[in-house]
Amino acid sequence: MRDAVIVEAVRTPIGRGKPDGALHDVHPVDLLAHSLRAVIERSGIDPALVDDVIGGIVTQVGEQGVNMTRRAALAAGYPESVPATTVDRQCGSSQQAIHFAAQGVIAGAYDIVVAAGVESMGRVPMGSSALGAADLSGVAFAQRYPEDLVPQGISAELIAAKWGLSRTQLDEFALSSHEKAARATKDGLFAAELAPLNGLSADEGIRVGSTLETLAKLKPAYYDPAMAARFPQIGWEITAASASQVSDGSSAVLIMSGERAAQLGLRPLARLHSFAVAGDDPLLMLTAVIPATEKVLRRAGLDLADIDLIEINEAFSPVVLAWAQETGADLSKVNVNGGAIAIGHPLGASGARLMTTLVHALHQRGARYGLQTMCEAGGLANATIIERL
Repeated sequence: MRDAVIVEAVRTPIGRGKPDGALHDVHPVDLLAHSLRAVIERSGIDPALVDDVIGGIVTQVGEQGVNMTRRAALAAGYPESVPATTVDRQCGSSQQAIHFAAQGVIAGAYDIVVAAGVESMGRVPMGSSALGAADLSGVAFAQRYPEDLVPQGISAELIAAKWGLSRTQLDEFALSSHEKAARATKDGLFAAELAPLNGLSADEGIRVGSTLETLAKLKPAYYDPAMAARFPQIGWEITAASASQVSDGSSAVLIMSGERAAQLGLRPLARLHSFAVAGDDPLLMLTAVIPATEKVLRRAGLDLADIDLIEINEAFSPVVLAWAQETGADLSKVNVNGGAIAIGHPLGASGARLMTTLVHALHQRGARYGLQTMCEAGGLANATIIERL
């Protein structure tokens, strides 16, 4: 069986997904093209050698619609002979793109693939792909789930209640994310993975100088009287601080067979070791990272103690803390350079962003195994294990 290896991994700095954000004026095609161009330039390969470009985008409407990855690849200067496609596994879209790319290489269907992702949440708002739909569920789904499912913020509140997570715990985790990201930025730990764009050379959402006292003053972000009546167990603990940020950004990972890398004289950064996807309760929605982690470890023949660094997407503080309770994870290994609460969560870009950060962090620390996992709307999750080379 062939190995699939990561040769290069880059991302843009993550901008605030608001009209005054540094990347707001960058069209999504150009935003993704920037990472697609950078990953090829840094590797030094001829883009004509790329067998496919697989892009993850969540909100595939408007400027991000109609297989936007193809337009971005052409905008990046790839030859017209290089195909491209776009996938949607919600927040895990570009992590799924990495899975598809690596699995294609392992199977012999590809030699070289670029897996990437983008989201311009300031220009294409989250949820806009559902606008105009009177019914997203149909008859059979509604019969199986006669009570309405809930927005992700309510799911996060349900997780906090089920796992007994307090407001203080959630705020402490959020503050830690900002502190780690600020320290990593100051120490230059993101420099190798960043491709500056539009005057932005560092992640825009990191809040330096936040305190627990400041966070404690924030009001609950998702309180709803109807939901409070339906779910009396909710304590309304989540604020804007303990939720990931609305963001703009893109990322790209160059994947090829080990043999092709050797032929091109390239030194791989990591081997893609094992893959898993999992589903869980769509009401809680964000808990599938727990079975996905267990599944990928079984497939890898590893224990969690064997994993040196972990990147788990910080959609909300309770997602990571509940996952840590269930898996027994050592939080000192988790999101060592901060996570989406501080860095931002440009939906379709986040999977490849986490992988990019993980690959570079493994090299900076001389570590061997890395695990990446992230929750996704609908009760889904991806998990990936890589091995530094």
